[in-house]
Amino acid sequence: MKKLLSLLLCAVLVGGCVLTGCNSQESSGSSKSENAAVADPIENITATASDDKYRNYYEIFVHSFCDSNGDDVGDLQGIISQLDYLNDGDPNTGDDLGIDGIWLTPIMPSKSYHKYDVENYYDIDPDFGTLEDFDELIAECDKRGIKVIIDLVLNHISSNNPLYTKAVEEVSEGKLDGNAEYFEIHKSSYFDSGTPTNSLADGYECEANFSHEMPEWNLNSEKTREEFKKIAKFWLDRGVGGFRLDACKYYTNKSTDGTEFLKWFYDTCKEIKPDVYMVGENWTDDSDIQELFKSGIDSQFAFKFAQSSGLFVENIVTQNGVAIVKKVMNYDKKMKESNENAINALFLSNHDQVRIANTLEGQGLGYEKLAAALYMLFPGNPFIYYGEEIGIKAPNTTNDAAYRTAMIFDTADMPSIFVNGIGDEFDEPTGGGVKQQLEDKDSLLNYYRRIIKIKNQNPEIARGTITGMQGFDDNNVGAYYIEYEGSKLLVIHNFNAKESKTLEITDDMIKNAVVRADLVAESSDKHVELKDGKLTLPSQSTVILKSAE
Repeated sequence: MKKLLSLLLCAVLVGGCVLTGCNSQESSGSSKSENAAVADPIENITATASDDKYRNYYEIFVHSFCDSNGDDVGDLQGIISQLDYLNDGDPNTGDDLGIDGIWLTPIMPSKSYHKYDVENYYDIDPDFGTLEDFDELIAECDKRGIKVIIDLVLNHISSNNPLYTKAVEEVSEGKLDGNAEYFEIHKSSYFDSGTPTNSLADGYECEANFSHEMPEWNLNSEKTREEFKKIAKFWLDRGVGGFRLDACKYYTNKSTDGTEFLKWFYDTCKEIKPDVYMVGENWTDDSDIQELFKSGIDSQFAFKFAQSSGLFVENIVTQNGVAIVKKVMNYDKKMKESNENAINALFLSNHDQVRIANTLEGQGLGYEKLAAALYMLFPGNPFIYYGEEIGIKAPNTTNDAAYRTAMIFDTADMPSIFVNGIGDEFDEPTGGGVKQQLEDKDSLLNYYRRIIKIKNQNPEIARGTITGMQGFDDNNVGAYYIEYEGSKLLVIHNFNAKESKTLEITDDMIKNAVVRADLVAESSDKHVELKDGKLTLPSQSTVILKSAE
C-alpha cells in the first residue's frame, strides 16, 4: 500500500521554479498523467552530478543572452541572473535544464559585437561587465557544479591591440626583432599568391586570413608562446575550466606545425591546471581532425554531423537510423586512434550556422526532439546552442548576425536586444519562450530537461564507448551498445515519424533487459513498453535498455 501511495504522489508532484525573465522568478513544472498505461521508468532513479570532464555544455553568445542593465546588450550579470534556469545545483530536482558546462563566446575587450578581434586579453569588455562580474559568475557557477570555458582566440588579434600597433610602428622604423616577432610579418614574396595580408612599410605584410582587422599571431615565436602562457594562466587562475579554441584550422602555416603548437599549448595549460578541458574549432575533413587529436587535446567539434547540410539532419529527414549510428561509431573509432582519450563534441548548430529550428521548420516538433535525443545520447560532450532548447529560429538564413538573436525567456515580455546587421526583426519560437514551455509538459524545453536528467542518471552514456551496433532488419531503427566500467546499455532510436515499431529483445542483446529510460516525442505521458521480450517503440522515440540489477 505504501508503495502504491508513493507512486500516486509521484504522479502529481509539480516541479519547482526557475528564472524565466531576465530579472524575475516564476514557479512552474509538469506532472505525469495518472492514467499513463506504463510507468515512467526514470521516476525513482538517482541522478549524479558530474565531477570530471564529461559535461552537457551550453554555448552562450554573451551579447544576446540576457541584459541586466537595460542597455540592450547581454552581459555577465544577465547570465548570473539565469543560472538557476540552467542548473539549480541539485541534479535530482528536475526544475532546471541540467547544464553543467558553459561555453562563453569571447568576453575580452573588442570594438566588434562578436569580440573575436581581441584588443586586450586580460580584461572584460565593458559592454559585458567587469572582472569582478566575471569572478562572481565563476563563484556562482562553482556553487552549482558548472564548469565555465571561455573562447580563446589564438590565431589572430585585433589590429587595435597595442602589441600589433607597436609592431606596425617598429616595422616602419626598420625594426624587425621587436614586436614584429609576435606576428606573421614577412616580405610580400614570402606569402603564397592569394593569401590575405595587411600591407605594412617597406614591402612587409602581415597575414590576415579573416579580415584586415584581424592580423595573425606567429605561433612559432617564443615571444608569442610566452604571451600565451601568461594569458592562459591569467584565466585559469581566475577559475575557468578550460578553453574553446577558435580557428584551429589555421594553426598550421609555413613556419608552424599546428599539431606541435596545440600540444605545446595543451601541455602548458595542464601544468597550470591538470584537469583543464579544451575543445577546438576545426571544420576541415576527418584526416585533419585526426592529426590535431595527436596533440592530446580533449575534444574537437564534429562539424560533419552538424549544420543544415550535416549528417544528423540528413538522416533524421530520411529516417535512416542505421546509417547515422554507423557513421558516428566509425568517426569515434577514427578519432580514438589518434587520441585514446578523445571526447567527441557533437552539436546541431552554433553561432556561425543556421539554427536547427530553421532547418527542421515544417517537419514538425518531433523532428527537433529526435535530433536532440540523437546527438545528446551519443558518448561525449554535447554542446547546446543557447535557445536551441526552446526552438529559437533565425529571422533569416543569410547573415551570421541572424543566428545570434536574443534568448527569449518570456514571449509576453520580449527582450529588446538586437544584433548588428539584422534590424529589429524577431521570430518567436513556436512553443513560446522559457516560461511558456515550462508550463507545457510536451514542450521541446521539457524534452531537453528529460534528456539531461537521463544522462545524469546513467553516467555510461557520456563516458562509455560505442562497442557495436544492433540490427533489427529495419533502417528506421538505429541501435548501438555503450559500455563503461563493466556496465552495458543498448540505446535504440525509432526514426520513423509515423509508425511505431515492435522489436524482439533477446538475452543475447541484453540479459534480463529492462527499460532504464525512454523519450517519446509525441507525448510525455507515453512510455516505451517491454513485455515478454517484445519492445513497443512509438514513432520518433528513444529507449535505453539495461540488464536488470
